[in-house]
Amino acid sequence: MKAQFTFLSIVLGLAITFLSPSVAVEIPGKAGKWHGFERRDFVHEGLKCIVILPESEAKGRPWVWRARFFGHQPQADIALLKLGFHVCYCEVGGLFGNKEAVERWNRFHAYLTGEHGFSIKPALEGMSRGGLIIYNWAAANPDKVACIYGDAPVCDIRSWPGGKGKGKGGGGAWKGALKAHGITEPESVNAPVSPIHKLAPIAKAKIPLLHVVGAADKVVPVEENSAVIVERYRKLGGEIKVISKPGVGHHPHALKDPKPIVDFIRKHTIGS
Repeated sequence: MKAQFTFLSIVLGLAITFLSPSVAVEIPGKAGKWHGFERRDFVHEGLKCIVILPESEAKGRPWVWRARFFGHQPQADIALLKLGFHVCYCEVGGLFGNKEAVERWNRFHAYLTGEHGFSIKPALEGMSRGGLIIYNWAAANPDKVACIYGDAPVCDIRSWPGGKGKGKGGGGAWKGALKAHGITEPESVNAPVSPIHKLAPIAKAKIPLLHVVGAADKVVPVEENSAVIVERYRKLGGEIKVISKPGVGHHPHALKDPKPIVDFIRKHTIGS
């Protein structure tokens, strides 16, 4: 009887393991290659999505969640793939980090973590306007973020695309940003729709931040974006590191040697 009970327990345990929706299964979609790695392009609930698969995944299925400009200056992403991370993307173009963009990311996160066993806490990576969604999503989901890497990130829509300070502005994109957030230009002065207004829950969750910026950036001026984040985040008790590139403008993004970025993300995800 004892032997039968033990055998039944094993069978039930295996059944639960293999039937659980959190167990990783093959990523569906159009198969392709990206810098030598397997790529999957698919549409989930009407959203354009991309997942790049490592040759050998790290324990816990860690992932980097890329916002906007997928594939641009990919050296950090490639290095992380070699370490066993997945690199993922979900389209939120033209939404400027608004509530709809956050909801899209909510659905994508639920899909990858619930159906494919991805880590609950990805590393968020946002270049330029990608800074809007990584911060706004993190503020809405502080318990689901391992760390944030912003690269010349937009942190205030009035700076870009608004051009209300020293920056050049984004031309017609300003009207798009106002429409996306459902506000007028006068309302944008106080409307809490940008990352600079949403740091409290991120700091409370002790999410570490890394910004890589060009000191001579005239498109997304440091003093109107990253510098504001640094001052406010540290006042809230948060941890942020800034790597400044002297004489560099908005481009080129990232670092030729991605090691500082890779080390930061690895430390706060897989812990080594």
